Amino acid sequence: MSEFNITPGTLYIVATPIGNLGDISSRALAVLEQVDIIACEDTRHTQKLLSASAIKNKTLSLHDHNERQRQDYIAQLLREGKSIALVSDAGTPLISDPGFHLVRHCRSLDLPVSPIPGACAAIAALSVAGLPTDRFSFEGFLPSKSGARQSILLALANEPRTMVFYDAPRRAIDTIKDVVSTLGGNRYVVIARELTKTFETIHSDRAENLLAWLEQDPNQLKGEMVLIIEGHKVDANAISNDVIKTLKLLLGEMKPKTACAITAEIHGVKKNALYDIALSLKA
Repeated sequence: MSEFNITPGTLYIVATPIGNLGDISSRALAVLEQVDIIACEDTRHTQKLLSASAIKNKTLSLHDHNERQRQDYIAQLLREGKSIALVSDAGTPLISDPGFHLVRHCRSLDLPVSPIPGACAAIAALSVAGLPTDRFSFEGFLPSKSGARQSILLALANEPRTMVFYDAPRRAIDTIKDVVSTLGGNRYVVIARELTKTFETIHSDRAENLLAWLEQDPNQLKGEMVLIIEGHKVDANAISNDVIKTLKLLLGEMKPKTACAITAEIHGVKKNALYDIALSLKA
């Protein structure tokens, strides 16, 4: 165990493995061993992790259905000087997992909340996706029904950032069909399934090719899945109506070459992309 002493009256947000138990940090183990209570999304699931690490400690269930009812109780324990760890079933708590209401409540009472960082499925998948990571958008779980799912995807059709979703593999084929119908078959998509586990699979391709791959291999419809979708690429050569309007006005006063150069300077577009348009307008 790590030499780490907990602070009384503190709520620790502890990341746990997303699959491979070896991914838990020594600091996380020290916290789980020393706190007075461990608040868990599922006490039975967390008990397996504790048993594997030879940790014996009290657990308390805290999930979507009882979080608001238990936040006052937990806050009172913290005021009394008890230390508490919050864990989810896997990965970093609050990332599409319970805990938001509890953390906000504790912070509103000026109770200390401290992160114990570690595994996160979204970040792990993003790190191996081969898509831009300087800016990305985490969108959480996609809806289970196709209509609602398509609405979400359509709303994100012009999102330029890499998009990260959680989804159930059993819905993967239907989800990729919706990606094809809303974003197009050429959109680059990455599926990261069962990360850090025995059957870890990371597969990327254009959406229509990815769909064919899923339909041919039913084994890919099992386990846990992160879906990463390439952001919308803006055509740098796309000519807006405002650009054409400027070009048309200038063509009435000067030669096409000069009109293109001035229009390009005004709107920040490439003048070579304007020349054919200018000739067409002049004609």
